[in-house]
Amino acid sequence: MPQRLKSDTTTGERPNWREYQAGLKWSAAKKRLFKGIFKCSVLAFLLFIVVYRITSGFGEKSIPRLGTDYFPSFNKGHSIDKKTVQALLNDASFVNLKNKSFDFVSNDHKFRVETSLNIELQNYLLSKLNTSTARYIGIVAMDPATGKILSMVSFNKTDPSDNPCLDNRFPAASIFKIVTASAAIEKYGFSSDHVFTYNGMKHTLYKSQLKDRKSRYTNRITFKDAFAQSVNPVFGKIGSLYLGKDTLEEYAKAFGFNRDINFEIIVDPSCVALSDKPYQWAEIASGFNNKTKISPLHGAMMASAIINQGRLLEPTIIDRIVNEKGRIVYKGKLVAMNQVMAPNASQTLNRLMANTIAKGTGRKAFRRFRKDKILSRLNIGGKTGSIDNKIHDARYDWFVGFAEEKNGDEKIALSIIVAHEKYIGLRAGYYARIAMKKYFEDAFSKNQNLSDNGG
Repeated sequence: MPQRLKSDTTTGERPNWREYQAGLKWSAAKKRLFKGIFKCSVLAFLLFIVVYRITSGFGEKSIPRLGTDYFPSFNKGHSIDKKTVQALLNDASFVNLKNKSFDFVSNDHKFRVETSLNIELQNYLLSKLNTSTARYIGIVAMDPATGKILSMVSFNKTDPSDNPCLDNRFPAASIFKIVTASAAIEKYGFSSDHVFTYNGMKHTLYKSQLKDRKSRYTNRITFKDAFAQSVNPVFGKIGSLYLGKDTLEEYAKAFGFNRDINFEIIVDPSCVALSDKPYQWAEIASGFNNKTKISPLHGAMMASAIINQGRLLEPTIIDRIVNEKGRIVYKGKLVAMNQVMAPNASQTLNRLMANTIAKGTGRKAFRRFRKDKILSRLNIGGKTGSIDNKIHDARYDWFVGFAEEKNGDEKIALSIIVAHEKYIGLRAGYYARIAMKKYFEDAFSKNQNLSDNGG
């Protein structure tokens, strides 16, 4: 309907046609002006917010604590990485978990952490800890195919909230012989039957034992038996006369020493330092020193690489983190760090570790395993290590190894440290044995049930 002409309120006269048209144009112009001003104001405000966020972010040096204002993207459910998870969850959150998942709150928002733990194995190992004679215990079980942590059980006599599984305070001792053996296999082609000679005792390392000389007192031993019996003079000679500083450093780094481990929890890096002195190379290569340090978590990674065709994987203990709306904000995934050694070299090292269980320093812990209804179905390998601390009031006792089905796909890698005090309690090898048996007993039972149900 056409708009009616309105009367002038002051004179009472109606405007003429031209005045009316001019008024319409002026009203339209005012509307366009106000609309433009509004749009410009909105754009200016948004630009201010963006600039403020960018410039204010540059000055932040630390991440707010759990339960305080946190990353806006995290609270909105956007994906985050491992470094962000490290800042959000400290190691105390994962000390001796008894449930597969747990909740936490950040900036008044609730999140659920779903772990990769095999909770049956976790609770079983927790129930078996003997802490009466130990200062520290750390047990890590890992899936070699995926890097997932299946169990992480610990004990610290002085600080129950501390997690020794992630601590690099422990001397690697003879566990470092794994690194030395892999380098010797690849660089010099030593087979498991290669014969070495040495003089003196197996577990000493004097400079005179590193000389390549023979007498009627000289002992002869194969590479596999030298590894199984942890003969220090043989590995000292391999380090000082064959490998040297550069090769030892190369393989130590390949195995993860002197490198940050990208894990959802901050873990101290394992460390090794080589000088220019051949005797020190011998000490490092044989593990005859207190300065080469390693965490139990790293030990499990090393064992996994051996059974995983030489591939070293990043560890992960979180399957996913879900926000209160059910959105996944973090998801663990398989990440390969590097190829430690060629697959054929890992197979040779696998055989050396199997010989340690059958005829070497792991024999006592795995006595009669071939007659056990569970363990007899497995290929088992391992490396032991033991050394006193500097003041000789604690004895570090290591087992690093693996087990796999002979006729199946199930595998597990294990790393255990026990620091004994005045008396020797349960050994690391004992914990390894019961962990393997429990894990595969459950796996075989599950597979049998699936088979019975037609799965």
